[in-house]
Amino acid sequence: MSSGGTPGSMSVSLSGRELEIIELVAEGLTNQEIAERLTISKRTVDNHVSNVFTKTGSKNRVALLNWAMDHGKICRDGFNCCALPDDGTDAS
Repeated sequence: MSSGGTPGSMSVSLSGRELEIIELVAEGLTNQEIAERLTISKRTVDNHVSNVFTKTGSKNRVALLNWAMDHGKICRDGFNCCALPDDGTDAS
């Protein structure tokens, strides 16, 4: 992962939990379903989702998933899938 940056930029710093939340949003889960899957409170999920929206400059779940695909954080049915370096560098 990269560090710092402005919302929507390629250098958005996301925690491992935030990336996990994005993946679960991509599966189509609601915040309540994510909370149940991760055994955390819905309020905690709400906070994570809100933080991810702020960090990425996304206004809703669709915009978040578009951002995540554009930045190689998720892939869908083989589209936009790549081996991302796990050493903190961006694949771009």
